[in-house]
Amino acid sequence: MTAAAELMDYDEVIAKFDPVLGLEVHVELSTHTKMFCGCPVAFGAEPNTQVCPTCLGLPGALPVVNETAVESAIRIGLALNCEIAEWCRFARKNYFYPDMPKNFQTSQYDEPIAFNGWLDVELEDGTVVRVDIERAHMEEDTGKSLHVGGATGRIHGAEHSLLDYNRAGVPLIEIVTKPIVGTGERAPEVARAYVTALRDLLRALGVSDVRMDQGSLRCDANVSLMAKDATEFGTRTETKNVNSLRSVERAVRFEMTRQAAVLESGGTIRQETRHFDESTGSTSPGRAKETSEDYRYFPEPDLVPIAPSREWVEKLRATLPEMPWVRRKRIQQEWNLSDLELRDLLNVGAVDLIAATVDAGASPAEARAWWVSQLAQEANTRGIELADLPIKPGQVAEIIKMVAEGTLTNKLARSVVEGVLAGEGEPAAVVEKRGLKVVSDDSALIAAVDEALANNPDVLDKIRSGKVQAAGKIVGDVMRATKGQANAKRVQELVLERSNA
Repeated sequence: MTAAAELMDYDEVIAKFDPVLGLEVHVELSTHTKMFCGCPVAFGAEPNTQVCPTCLGLPGALPVVNETAVESAIRIGLALNCEIAEWCRFARKNYFYPDMPKNFQTSQYDEPIAFNGWLDVELEDGTVVRVDIERAHMEEDTGKSLHVGGATGRIHGAEHSLLDYNRAGVPLIEIVTKPIVGTGERAPEVARAYVTALRDLLRALGVSDVRMDQGSLRCDANVSLMAKDATEFGTRTETKNVNSLRSVERAVRFEMTRQAAVLESGGTIRQETRHFDESTGSTSPGRAKETSEDYRYFPEPDLVPIAPSREWVEKLRATLPEMPWVRRKRIQQEWNLSDLELRDLLNVGAVDLIAATVDAGASPAEARAWWVSQLAQEANTRGIELADLPIKPGQVAEIIKMVAEGTLTNKLARSVVEGVLAGEGEPAAVVEKRGLKVVSDDSALIAAVDEALANNPDVLDKIRSGKVQAAGKIVGDVMRATKGQANAKRVQELVLERSNA
């Protein structure tokens, strides 16, 4: 780990250097089967149970391209304003690593399926930065190594390693930007905003669950610095597999301050991969970074080239959804939100959840109130994303409907939400199981009201003398007696009726 003394103050970095970024985002596709075989791709299966001779690289096993993965790649390319190749092919990327069962990765090299695109990225203050896309190409994922016995979870110091090949062969799309220049002090913010926008886009396309915590979206952040009077890019480092939006920003910022300190002291930057430490926000050296020549690319002899017809491409273009940023602007107008209110909803990841709840029948105001209050607090307590809570927008809409119909009070509704989050079933089942339904039988309410009035003769006298607000004491007693299951409005009406009877 780099010590704090080896970092340059960020303002000084900006004064002396211009940062250059390059972001490579790997996206696992949500196909049912792997890229070149029929093995399933479900996350979390028992190790080495989703494998076959093809994805294990056994002799004589031949690959077959997953058509859905190709369709997803084309749709991603179109959404990123890319040109779609009329003819492209796969290549073998040769390198040895224990989690690479074939000792090569089937990928695309100089003939990607999508290239020359762009994505406009909006920063928090409304500034729009255009990020140019070099290419989006298809490849397969590697297996997963588990290093046991060390303090860091890495191979150095481990007693032994375990290999799980379930992930080997899972379809990947790698999206590579062109060099991002001119962002200055906002470079870390731009990096985070780009990955955020890309994640939102991929989720809208429905091609991936983009779960960074599960590795289905991973970012490699390339960073270099140029002296203010320089005309050529500096030597870059590549921080591998950064797995959260916040960490993308932190990794870029750290590398800028580290590299600046090295250059200022007369040192040179080593072209290498680096590891990001979530706990410290720092990076540490990995291996020397290979060049394309090191991989000895050559065309994959077992797969025919892919030549998407223009008719097919246009058919897929017609399936593209409303882009997330366009949808957000429309929603902002429909819900009458200020820029600050919309930004707050985006920051907690609530916009899509609220929209889905509205689509299920709730009003925007009610849906917003639930997602940004109790549910956002619950997500924060659990340390997870709001969308990862075990409750669906349709279930929230059903609870809101129950409140509107008088079946639940707001207090009871909160208990129903707690039950759904605890895995007790659908809202109606939780109401039944916990006995939460509002008491609507007037005879039961009248009995409770009469008892409360009898126990509070002084309050009864105040009500009869015209002090209607005194009825609140009786309403409170009745609500406690019914464990909050009475309709407070109806109780109020009955208190006034019975007081003057």
